[in-house]
Amino acid sequence: MGCWIFSTVTSVLLSFNIQALAFTIIRTNLCRWCNNTVPVCEDNVCYSNCSFNSFCSLSEEICVAVWKQDNDSISVRTLCHHPKQPLENIFLSNYSSPECVMARHPSEEGLLFICGCVEEEECNDKLIFDKGPNGFSKLRSKDVIPVVVISLLPPLLVAIFATLGFYLYRTRKPSKQPKDWPPKRTHYQSLELPEGRGPGGGAPSDYRCKQLATGDDACSEASSARANCLNHNTEHLPIQLEAVVGKGRFAEVWRARLNHSAAGQYETVAVKIFPAVEYASWRNERAIFSDANLRHENVVQFLTAEERGGDGGGDGAGSPRQYWLIMAYHGLGNLQDFLTGHILSWAELRAMAGSVARGLAHLHSDSAPCGTPKVPVAHRDLKSSNIVVKSHSECALCDFGLALRLDLSLTVDDFANSGQVGTARYMAPEVLESRVNLEDLEAFKQMDVYSMALVLWEMASRCDVIGEVKSYEPPFGSKVCEQPCVESMRDLVLRDRGRPDIPASWVSHQGMKILCATITECWDHDPEARLTAHCVVERFNSLDQDEGRQELPSTNNDQLGLPTPTTVPTPSPIPTNETSAPSTEGDALSRLVTEV
Repeated sequence: MGCWIFSTVTSVLLSFNIQALAFTIIRTNLCRWCNNTVPVCEDNVCYSNCSFNSFCSLSEEICVAVWKQDNDSISVRTLCHHPKQPLENIFLSNYSSPECVMARHPSEEGLLFICGCVEEEECNDKLIFDKGPNGFSKLRSKDVIPVVVISLLPPLLVAIFATLGFYLYRTRKPSKQPKDWPPKRTHYQSLELPEGRGPGGGAPSDYRCKQLATGDDACSEASSARANCLNHNTEHLPIQLEAVVGKGRFAEVWRARLNHSAAGQYETVAVKIFPAVEYASWRNERAIFSDANLRHENVVQFLTAEERGGDGGGDGAGSPRQYWLIMAYHGLGNLQDFLTGHILSWAELRAMAGSVARGLAHLHSDSAPCGTPKVPVAHRDLKSSNIVVKSHSECALCDFGLALRLDLSLTVDDFANSGQVGTARYMAPEVLESRVNLEDLEAFKQMDVYSMALVLWEMASRCDVIGEVKSYEPPFGSKVCEQPCVESMRDLVLRDRGRPDIPASWVSHQGMKILCATITECWDHDPEARLTAHCVVERFNSLDQDEGRQELPSTNNDQLGLPTPTTVPTPSPIPTNETSAPSTEGDALSRLVTEV
């Protein structure tokens, strides 16, 4: 009995040991297992992008990956497979490595790569392509790249043809010409207005509004900015420079001939030439002139802008790059030089100073004289040397290199980046102190009004009604040096509250008294207390009316019946409002440049 029990226990223990030994010998691989995934590749290594795995059911099975590629797609299949059985009609030969190294096999359906691996868990997730002549590099360079090129070729051809068609449309499209204009004979046309009349006998103000409208149509095809008829031709205007008539910080001004024909007919124009380093100033002034509504009898007439010299400049490869602004020429020069050599009568002072105020009021206005909307402009460098004299009764503002368009779309940062600009002698107190309210666009206009007050003082100091007329001196005269710096002007204007002197003898004349009061209000230390340019224009209109009423007793009966005193002839009459006719002096050039 004891022997039987012992043999039974021994048999049971031996059976357990045999099963445990068999369990330790059985080995299966853990493999990625997906039927169809899109691989992710980098260099010569790809990953199956499969998120499922499973242990192989037999210890002899290995981890396998099958890579297939046709013309449209790439797919990877991962699974467990017995190496002695065919896969894709192929028997695996190299599968003892822990890495899944892809081997290419022939296939009629496209590219076929198969790899097998053992011992490492999920070893068929990382697929390694050999960089040799039969490996992945060959796959990418020989098979993938041509597919990409063929795919991109159609949209590339469409883009090329679309660009070519647009270019031919823009270059071969004939320019639009208003119906009532005669056929153009050259790059430009002169507008010779009969005195006091517009084309067809219309009023001058009506003609100017129509001229702006037709000018917009003529230029709209060439520029979205509707330039003051900028020259968009590739061929430059036939201009011959004659002599330098002025020089400033950024450019020099030449008197030049604008030839009309080979017969020798020409008109004199002014050409402002900027060197290449002052391109920004030229670009800014050109942008200011690009608004057709800027045109006004008291703003210098602009013709066109051109780039000359340098490569492709049209003046030879050896000439330096230059930037030109071509404008009307006025032989009397700038106001500062004119005041140096001339003493003004009261009528001349009233007329010339009123034209300066009207020019600035037009810049600051948000509408043109005929009512069309316009972007206000701040000059920011108004002084007597930046005003040209058209005649003994009219001036025009010029030099807009530092001007600023007061566009509501601009931000405070845009205005802050404009910097402290202008001429120190004419800077307003808030500019000298760098405390301009950039959130209020009116602040920029108030700076201009302060500068205009100094210009009006210069003109008043050279008028014969003040008594003894001294030699011309700029504002503040000998109180500062000839070219004062900002620091010295800050001490004089801010600390000492200094202003140019107005002697008692000036105010003995009733009209000059009103003008001096206007000047004092315009250079007030508080910007908010200053008059606007439009208010100054009204002051001059009132002065003209007062002068007209004083002259009424000396007129004949017909003149006594006139409805308005401004129609009574005076030694030098001026327009009574902003819609008066443009000057018809021989030096007042008006031209539209049309594209070829």
